Amino acid sequence: MSIEIKVPELPESVADAVIAHWYKAVGDFIAEDENLLDLETDKVVLEVPAIHGGVVTDIKFKTGDTVKPGELLAIIDETAVANQAAKVEHAATDKAAKKVSLAMSPSVRKLVAEYNINPADITPSGKHGRILKQDIEVWLQQQQTTTADTEQQEEAASTENNDATVFRPPVSGERLERRVPMTRLRARIAERLVQAQHNAAILTTFNEVNMQPVIDIRQRYKQNFEKKFNVRLGFMSFFIHACVEALKRFPEINASIDGNDVVYHGYYDIGVAVSGPKGLVVPVLRDADLLSIAQIEQSIADFASRAKDNALKIEEITGGTFTLSNGGVFGSMLSTPILNPPQSAILGMHNIAQRAMVVDNEIVVLPVMYLALSYDHRLIDGSSAVQFLVTVKQLLEDPSRMLLGI
Repeated sequence: MSIEIKVPELPESVADAVIAHWYKAVGDFIAEDENLLDLETDKVVLEVPAIHGGVVTDIKFKTGDTVKPGELLAIIDETAVANQAAKVEHAATDKAAKKVSLAMSPSVRKLVAEYNINPADITPSGKHGRILKQDIEVWLQQQQTTTADTEQQEEAASTENNDATVFRPPVSGERLERRVPMTRLRARIAERLVQAQHNAAILTTFNEVNMQPVIDIRQRYKQNFEKKFNVRLGFMSFFIHACVEALKRFPEINASIDGNDVVYHGYYDIGVAVSGPKGLVVPVLRDADLLSIAQIEQSIADFASRAKDNALKIEEITGGTFTLSNGGVFGSMLSTPILNPPQSAILGMHNIAQRAMVVDNEIVVLPVMYLALSYDHRLIDGSSAVQFLVTVKQLLEDPSRMLLGI
């Protein structure tokens, strides 16, 4: 019986996908639920497993092709087998491959296929025997070290015979160029940023916040917090709590424009920008007003870890009513963040630096962070934006306000 493997349904905001990698070729045996290929969208990488085991008899698209939901990707014949011996061998091999496949993210499996690595040779360091990207890098480094002399000899010989075929770093004065296609994610980011600039009246207001009170709390409780919740106590959870409280007081900051209507959201889904290997992604903390400090920190740590492996799910990076972006982790002093449509505002956090401030008519040195709130002036008046940012500042400079709701 022939089984058709089709492109799965994609979210409403995702029209198509690109085939990132095939794990099987025509004639290969594949086990049930084993991953057949990866589809790269403008948001995440999706796995397409085999719904039945069998032999791949036809592949309709090649790597790099663009496909749409419902299109036929491949055909699997669940009755075809080469011979009994091959069947037994395939079963054993695919059982092991399936086990390893489940312990690797799409990006790790891509590296395994790219470098033709036997996963059994890799020592996993992740939870439950999960092979991480750094495990592959360590293995590659070990292989490079053990074969360094041989490679140098081969490179020297190859250079003497045909210098043009050996890759080498550019020599001073050379004007080399390298052209590569823009990744799907980067192209989508570019499209959304231009869309935001064209379709919204973006303004930015600034303020500064004394971070000493939050730093004192972290210093006082960070060891007990990490021991109890198994996660570091960072700054982001304080900012999210402060923003949620401020959003409650200024609901237009949490709203969005839909045509001629203003949609006021009665919930607080906060996007947190994190860096992935292919660009910035914004996973969303659903109902952030109901989460504790510990739950927020655990969720952010989980998002950041899975973003590195391109393992975030579509539903985790769509939606959101407000976004925070922390450029301070890269050393940014000040910036004007761009809106994440259809949201109407985004808060930019920056680095913490010792700066002179006037307190009680005296100049003192305090750890200060500059904050930037970009907002859509079509919906949000300047007074609301300024008062929102002042509220965030006040809550962070006196965190007990968040406990008391004042």
